[in-house]
Amino acid sequence: MPPLLSRSMNAVIVAQFFSAFGDNALLFATLALIKSLLYPEWSQPVLQMGFVAAYIVLAPFVGQVADSFAKGRVMMFANALKLLGALSICVGGNPFLGYALVGVGAAAYSPAKYGILGEITHGDQLVKANGLMEASTIAAILIGSVAGGVLADWNLYLALGACALAYGIALAANLMIPRLKAARPGTSWHPKRMAQGFFSAAITLWRDGDARLSLIGTSLFWGAGVTLRFLLVLWVPLALGITDNATPTLLNAMVAVGIVLGAALAAKLITLNTVRRCLPAGVLIGVAVVFFTLQTNLIGAYGLLVIIGALGGFFIVPLNALLQERGRISVGAGNAIAVQNLGENTAMLLMLGLYSLVVKLGVPVLGIGVGFGVLFALSIVVLWVATARARHSTGGA
Repeated sequence: MPPLLSRSMNAVIVAQFFSAFGDNALLFATLALIKSLLYPEWSQPVLQMGFVAAYIVLAPFVGQVADSFAKGRVMMFANALKLLGALSICVGGNPFLGYALVGVGAAAYSPAKYGILGEITHGDQLVKANGLMEASTIAAILIGSVAGGVLADWNLYLALGACALAYGIALAANLMIPRLKAARPGTSWHPKRMAQGFFSAAITLWRDGDARLSLIGTSLFWGAGVTLRFLLVLWVPLALGITDNATPTLLNAMVAVGIVLGAALAAKLITLNTVRRCLPAGVLIGVAVVFFTLQTNLIGAYGLLVIIGALGGFFIVPLNALLQERGRISVGAGNAIAVQNLGENTAMLLMLGLYSLVVKLGVPVLGIGVGFGVLFALSIVVLWVATARARHSTGGA
């Protein structure tokens, strides 16, 4: 068996780091730009909505793109779109359209970057490869977010230029990936047939018990994750009496640090045959959120968020690996990740919509946090029980 850290794997990890760095730095740099251009405050979330909408609209198509061409070249093309979007913002183009173009690149990039892992690794290396991918992504989120904000304070166009440079480095790293065979060449490119093929793949995956477990679990996790990020903004001044902007950002960083630790632990303790060992961690995420919501001490809050992140990393990495494996066997890894992206981004929009509604209705922040934690824990319990019953009824181990 070839080593995990092959030339291809190293190139994928480097490309992923700089591509994700660019995504996160560009968000904060572009937010600073639209503030300086005096756009209204309500327009700020529209920036992120355009990015997420690209994932949802393009979901029926990007999986086939990833499986119809060499995935390294698809990643290179996607990073070229991101670079183009960043450059258009740099030269004074509409920031919303430029960032939406980056979202198109990100939507095309995602199925290829995860799908390629199953082509350049073998067997239980896939879980370890996912751990490296998640660790690289989280490191990029941490460093990119801070860099985008700090550089924007110094000079807006220096920040935007740094984002474009990051995408350029990612594109160059993609050139280091040896050309691989297309997983499923020769598929029809008629839009209607592509959409039919996508939804057929979605149905196929949904009927597969393991794939269904992964799709539901990862969608719940990322929907909850983006909601927790916004909850922190309201929770910090109420629970801790701190009104600055830095504290919520640092608390979010603690979750990211924990995810890296949990991802590393999952790579050591879980294989594709023992994926269900991650489900108790999902239940404990909800329990930890409840305890966190009731915290009034900053140090305790930091510690609990590291724990929540570690449980999250332990939960999400094996589920990603499971979906890639089941997708590779049935509908193609690219199609599987595209279906997953649709589920995750739809969950984000729905959970944020529910969160906005309860805030508007005047539900206390502490009540929202406790209810959120309880509902998440119960959701994972229901998923766990349903999965166990399905495996029992089919004679699974």
